[in-house]
Amino acid sequence: MALMFPRLARNFVKNGYFPTDEPTLERTLSALAPASGSMCILDPCAGEGVAIAEAAHALGRASVHAYAVEYDVERASHARPLVDHCIHGDLMDTIISRQTFGLLWLNPPYGDLSRDADGNVGYPGHGRPRLEKLFYHRTLPLLQYSGVLIFIVPSYTLDDELTGWLTHHFTDLRIYRAVETKFKQVVIFGRRTRQREQTGNAARVARECLLQVGRGGQEVEELPEAWPFQPYVVPTCATEPEHFYRVTLDPGQFADEIQRLQGNWPMFDAHLGAAQQSLRPPARALSHWHLALALAAGAISGVVTSRSGRMLVVKGDTHKEKTLRTEYTGRDDGSIAETRILTDLFVPVIRAWDMTPGSSTHGEVLTIR
Repeated sequence: MALMFPRLARNFVKNGYFPTDEPTLERTLSALAPASGSMCILDPCAGEGVAIAEAAHALGRASVHAYAVEYDVERASHARPLVDHCIHGDLMDTIISRQTFGLLWLNPPYGDLSRDADGNVGYPGHGRPRLEKLFYHRTLPLLQYSGVLIFIVPSYTLDDELTGWLTHHFTDLRIYRAVETKFKQVVIFGRRTRQREQTGNAARVARECLLQVGRGGQEVEELPEAWPFQPYVVPTCATEPEHFYRVTLDPGQFADEIQRLQGNWPMFDAHLGAAQQSLRPPARALSHWHLALALAAGAISGVVTSRSGRMLVVKGDTHKEKTLRTEYTGRDDGSIAETRILTDLFVPVIRAWDMTPGSSTHGEVLTIR
């Protein structure tokens, strides 16, 4: 257990954080076996990342891609170097590819869900709203079929609703008492399966056992030091998760992403560098049309200094005027036809702020037409 931080070797409560104690972690990992191939494993409530990191080493670190989600910024900073991918954020605010993980290590927050101002709790079930159920419901779709679940919760949370979910979604269910008994935790093992593949009698037996444990009517054996059954083989993953990111960012994370991605600043010279270069004079004097076009495009603006030292801050613009031209044409009957022709004329106008020291018009805005 080389990765275990000494100060985390005990199981304690810190802001709703219940890390897995070391003996329970060691004995739980002894029940797992790796597949012959690449595996993806996930801890959506990773804490400081010790449990998921130890699981990765137990399965063979070179073949495992370890993913973690942690809400607390300090714990997430500890977990990040221990795993391949770590999200600091709320699990409910993440996008994660479904059915892409062979192992789901789920030690969720414990407690009742609080209600918001409208009296809602955001709970998908119909029974007592608990954090353990909310996290189970959110993470179940992430586990691939035949994937292994490690579910660590207080025994008293195993009510009719939660046991019903477990026996509908998992087979080969086994339950043991954690080595540390302070928080009445149990460790539930299971393999995800489709409901049509469940055998009715096995599901009924498992459901009754879990219910009895939840009601306190049945004592649970402590996790064995040596796993006495066939191990739970963590299956390989066909591909790594396509999506694994947080939806929203806090200001600090946003600043980190800007620093990491840099935006278009690395390509600034390629896109905008030409605007910083000195402009070459035109080959010939600009016609009124060329002048109007340059003014409309904003090419004529900024600080201009003449050879005599006069300094103007100029801003170009154009406006449209109409010119009237009248033509007279004689008709065959001797009368005269008058034709009036209105032509649009774009008039360039330059306004200049005289900033020449000592000038008689210093500080005045001049209009150049």
